[in-house]
Amino acid sequence: MSKVSIVTDSAITIDPALIERLDVTIVPLVVRVGDREYIDGEDLNREELLRRMAEERVRPQIVGPTAQDFRHVYNRLTRRTDQIISLHSSAGLSAICKEAQKAADEFLGRCDIVVMDSETVSLGLGVLVEKAARLAARSLSLHEILRHIRGLIPRIYIVLITNTMDYLEHSGLISPSQAILGTMLGIRPFLAIEEGNLIPMEKVRSRERAIDKLAEFAGEFSHVEWIAVLQSIPSLAAETKGLLERLNAIAPGHEFPILLYGPLLASHIGPDGMGLIVYEGVNPRLP
Repeated sequence: MSKVSIVTDSAITIDPALIERLDVTIVPLVVRVGDREYIDGEDLNREELLRRMAEERVRPQIVGPTAQDFRHVYNRLTRRTDQIISLHSSAGLSAICKEAQKAADEFLGRCDIVVMDSETVSLGLGVLVEKAARLAARSLSLHEILRHIRGLIPRIYIVLITNTMDYLEHSGLISPSQAILGTMLGIRPFLAIEEGNLIPMEKVRSRERAIDKLAEFAGEFSHVEWIAVLQSIPSLAAETKGLLERLNAIAPGHEFPILLYGPLLASHIGPDGMGLIVYEGVNPRLP
């Protein structure tokens, strides 16, 4: 039986050298801004997209990859394997998993393709893909890999804050009246990704209190493997510095990578969001 191949999408955050070494296939997102479409990672600069969103309030839409894009990828991979795990960004945030499943259904009887919802994005997806690829490199079976990845999904947490309400309203996360009232009162929503869905958890009245909520969330864990900070600008903002000080007090000795979030999250929370990704780690008995 051939080795399991791993497919993912470009909402992932992972070292490109690792992707090449582990032979992972990345299918790029297609992002529509106005009347133009861009290929994520090829002709779309994330920093420029977030800047345009902040200045022009443009609304990116994730319109790909489509089933046809996945069909081409799967067809190419079937020349060397009959087992594929297609592990993607949260189905609650985009139609990527749905499009992948449409394509996978066409390969029934020719290739065993399992489309898996990671229920996360960014570095959270990166953890799962790296683990799946390392297990595949050890020639574990498709079902063994799936079992291990399913065990990791509940150990990844994402919480977010944002300064503006219009993108949340556009995504259907809050009503127009809530958006207007929240803007008038200076309320900032504290959000979490739970079971793949972006959920408003509570409201805070100041950016300072929102930063406090992020730090308090990180402090709830008795053990973490790592914590990463998501933000919308490439430089280290004053608010990020304040958050890092709080995190250093909570988890001394840890490093806290600063990540620029991509178009998938940006389409939901807008260009002025900030958040944390927390990975609890795994039972040391797991491979």
